[in-house]
Amino acid sequence: MDMLSFELIRESHRPLYEQLYQQIRQEIIEGRLAYGTKLPSKRKLGQFLNLSQTTIELAYQQLVAEGYVESISRKGYFVLAYEELAYVKTKPLPTSQRTSEKPILRYDFHPSKIDGSSFPFSRWRKHAKDVIDEQHQSLVSLGHPQGDLPLRIEIATYLYHSRGVVCSPEQIIIGSGVEQLLPQIIFLLGKTTTYGIEDPGYHATRLILESHERTTIPIPVDQNGLTIHSLIQSPADVMYVTPAHQFPSGSILSVNRRRQLLNWASESTDRYIIEDDYDSEFRYTGKSIPSLHSMDSDRVIYVSTFSKSLMPSLRIGYMVLPRLLLERYQTEFPYYTCSVSRFDQTILTRFMKEGDFEKHLNRMRKIYRRKLDVVVHALRDIPFLRLTGESAGLHVVLSVSNGMSEQELLQRAKDASIQVYGLSDYAQLPLSTIHPQIVLGFASVTEQHLEQGLAELVAAWQLQ
Repeated sequence: MDMLSFELIRESHRPLYEQLYQQIRQEIIEGRLAYGTKLPSKRKLGQFLNLSQTTIELAYQQLVAEGYVESISRKGYFVLAYEELAYVKTKPLPTSQRTSEKPILRYDFHPSKIDGSSFPFSRWRKHAKDVIDEQHQSLVSLGHPQGDLPLRIEIATYLYHSRGVVCSPEQIIIGSGVEQLLPQIIFLLGKTTTYGIEDPGYHATRLILESHERTTIPIPVDQNGLTIHSLIQSPADVMYVTPAHQFPSGSILSVNRRRQLLNWASESTDRYIIEDDYDSEFRYTGKSIPSLHSMDSDRVIYVSTFSKSLMPSLRIGYMVLPRLLLERYQTEFPYYTCSVSRFDQTILTRFMKEGDFEKHLNRMRKIYRRKLDVVVHALRDIPFLRLTGESAGLHVVLSVSNGMSEQELLQRAKDASIQVYGLSDYAQLPLSTIHPQIVLGFASVTEQHLEQGLAELVAAWQLQ
């Protein structure tokens, strides 16, 4: 413990050492001063509280005498361990503050988790060691507000080759994820803008928009992606869409609907599409579908992250602004600074420049494809079960027609120590599907555990 802060009344008839002793004692009794905690040295605490070391000594000695604290030679004063201080009764926490024990899960099929065991730690460590060096002293200073230029160059090159996005590094803005970049877009587009959001869709998008007092309109999604006729009939000015692999339905926006969506945006100078290229790195059948931005760079704001391709904890995302919005951004937000560490930016730059990022993606595509094959093989012939969304991404959707409701399916899985997720949890409007649907992520589970976990899930649902 660094320091103790107490309110001592110097005009009181009670000596200061006694006030200090009483307050430390009370902290121990109430459980706020943890057992085994080292108390500050007499010199440091005396300086902090403007007391003499003699006063601190008297207070500490009283605590030692009563058994609340022990003095260890050349180490200091420590609150006694619980078993040695059994007579001290701590107040129970209110029920609302008690930590509820979470059930132990044997299998968690979360759709947003990745395979952390396959991360190339040795290569990342090499680049990190090279970057964290005295020769890179400039990295301790703030960099370009849009992110360091070398990283933006690498991202622009990657987007051109992988997604057909033609942009200059000047159009790219780096931030710590979509959650940090989206508010900047919101401010750029003005207070009166109405946003269309996919339904079912990603909760955080709607919450961010509504927290900034923007109007949101849920636009239904079907097996071919966003329903364009619903968008056309809505008052939306901007549409937020995940066309590569819609979350959570897993549908891919058809080429015909992509053209219709772009036509809708081009009908007004105030309309834009925010393309969240979610899960675009992992496609398992056919050629990669071009991004919306590659079809119209003036109407599309492109956003993406390295959360799935590298690691969620890296917290590096980016957006590509149309040139008209870029001019507005640079005029209206000159005070913004990049929210990503320059050390992390430089490590990622080297990781991409030396080809490690491409190698990692190719390897992960093979790993995730094998895991997806396990899922398909385990579930494709199961009665009353239909699997969709398996052509891309790191999750699939299961339609279950065994007569159980979604809640019953979730509870049966939980009873078997298996966590799965209902599609309705991501929806605002009532789902039009006849049978309940379950979102099942497979990326973070080993192939062996996938087989066993899916077999137990099928048994829990009484499908065999």
